[in-house]
Amino acid sequence: MISGSFSSLVLSFPGFTPIVAMGDAGSIYKYIEFRGAEKEWGDGIRGISLSAARYALMRLEEGPPHTKNWRPQLLVLVSTDVEQNVEQPRLLSLTNQLKAGKGLTIVGTALVGTYLENHPQAQRAEQSMRKLMETEKVKGFCQVTISSNMRDATSHLLQASGLGGLMHNTVLVSWPRNWKQADDVQTWRDFIELVRETTAAHLALLVPKNIAAFPSNGERFSEGHIDVWWIVHDGGMLMLLPFLLRQHKVWRKCRMRIFTVAQMDDNSIQMKKDLTTFLYHLRIDAEVEVVEMHDSDISAYTYEKTLVMEQRSQILKQINLTKTERERENPAVVTTQLSVTEEQPGASSKVEKPEEEVQLIHDSTTPTSPATPLSPATEGGAQTPGSAQVQMTWTEKADGEPAKPPGTSTPEGIKDIFNMKPNQSNVRRMHTALRLNGVIVKKSSEAKLVLLNMPGPPKNRSGDENYMEFLEVLTEGLNRVLLVRGGGREVITIYS
Repeated sequence: MISGSFSSLVLSFPGFTPIVAMGDAGSIYKYIEFRGAEKEWGDGIRGISLSAARYALMRLEEGPPHTKNWRPQLLVLVSTDVEQNVEQPRLLSLTNQLKAGKGLTIVGTALVGTYLENHPQAQRAEQSMRKLMETEKVKGFCQVTISSNMRDATSHLLQASGLGGLMHNTVLVSWPRNWKQADDVQTWRDFIELVRETTAAHLALLVPKNIAAFPSNGERFSEGHIDVWWIVHDGGMLMLLPFLLRQHKVWRKCRMRIFTVAQMDDNSIQMKKDLTTFLYHLRIDAEVEVVEMHDSDISAYTYEKTLVMEQRSQILKQINLTKTERERENPAVVTTQLSVTEEQPGASSKVEKPEEEVQLIHDSTTPTSPATPLSPATEGGAQTPGSAQVQMTWTEKADGEPAKPPGTSTPEGIKDIFNMKPNQSNVRRMHTALRLNGVIVKKSSEAKLVLLNMPGPPKNRSGDENYMEFLEVLTEGLNRVLLVRGGGREVITIYS
């Protein structure tokens, strides 16, 4: 039977054709055998995958992604206990709800010690993270760094994560729990240094507060609201995040509300109309409400708000939008007239300062002169006519008298809020945080999640504790909070 089949096969073709075909097949086999041994990439399918991955990474390094194509690529920083188990599993739940398995996700942790002595602990920590990622259905990579102290280990993780063009642009880290009662003050100091480093690296930062109260992937909200407090009108990241969350079944039935803070002299009706139109073009279904507050109540955000507005305008110009398109991207809610305008002489030189140079929180050693970032001055050192309007509630003038925003009076006890000794254990609550917190709690105490801007830390490290207290007071009385700090490169436009 075999001989018959072979005879039929031979008779089906001319005599020369089978010989050539078998010769070609043998040559291809020997070539693959030779090249495969040279590369030592294992089986053929794995070799093809590695070649494709290398080619894609090389293509990604050809240039940075276009501003309009910005999407959050997460570096999730978790901590582990003595058994190397992840202490914040809900961070991975939130990651899954934000990413839905799409894009880049890197989960990392930092250990204290040396690589030679602590390598087994690093392996256990990596296994623990991988197991939790499988449980939470997070698709991504794990990374563990070891250094002599937690501060450096976290910094190395921030710098070295990713490969080539496959890099993170957003850092997700939980708020330091019980930082006031912590015996080790280095924990919250490391957190503030991380905030500074993300700002220097132009990375966005997401800080969930009360992370243990966040829902797991198995929970469902049948109703409720996701409230966005858009105090600083940044590149639109505050609107993108709840939109991404609502794609997940946990948050799908929650309604989105956007509260934008306006000053008393702003046109609130026009602001609401423009923001509603802007959201319509973005295809975001959300309720809009404009909350009016006095200048003194939101003064801690005023200067940063000005800088972010100017930065956003520059980015919109860089992405080659026409003047009409830029006006649609910058409605009245974004182009609200603030204290520093292009018409004021000397103001433009100040608003171009990097964001990290702005100091929102003062300490006892911070000089308060007309040339400080909080009181913009001309190059010659003279104050501009409108510069007093951008001073913070607690900023003092050069002559020692408390600065008073026009039309308001400074309450007693506010002018010296930050003129305290660094060793004082109880820091008095800031006027801005108290007023904003009161308004936010009144409107959003029942919300399932509250998102709001995260101000930058002080340049002078002696004011770090005041900064932590500021954020603590700002979010007091809220169950779930997500603090958002933009990196300066994200712009969500209707032309994306």
